Amino acid sequence: MLDFDVQAFVTQWVRAWNDHDLPAVLEHFSDDAIFTSPIAARIDPQSAGVVRGKAAIRDYWTAALAHNAGLHFEVTGLFTGVDCVLIRFRNEAGADRIELLRFKDGLVIEGHGTFAVPAPV
Repeated sequence: MLDFDVQAFVTQWVRAWNDHDLPAVLEHFSDDAIFTSPIAARIDPQSAGVVRGKAAIRDYWTAALAHNAGLHFEVTGLFTGVDCVLIRFRNEAGADRIELLRFKDGLVIEGHGTFAVPAPV
């Protein structure tokens, strides 16, 4: 079970992202964390969308912010599980996103940036 205040964590998470404060975002990540995202695949095609280790995640997010200086998130939903937090948010372009963060010993060990797709009819 998660042993921290999830709402306080998400408040800090969104503030850090909106301030483009990567050290504040990364302070919650373990050194060997893994992060996946389709954007990572676009920025570094050789990664196949999988970024391994805190230093590589920092490099990826630094590059991503360089491509999107207007990045801004608005949290629209929050879900918790046994060892994870799902943050639903809207970005500056109005796109719906969910980030799934899995924790161990209070640090993110795995994260996944996800994107909405049209629902089947």
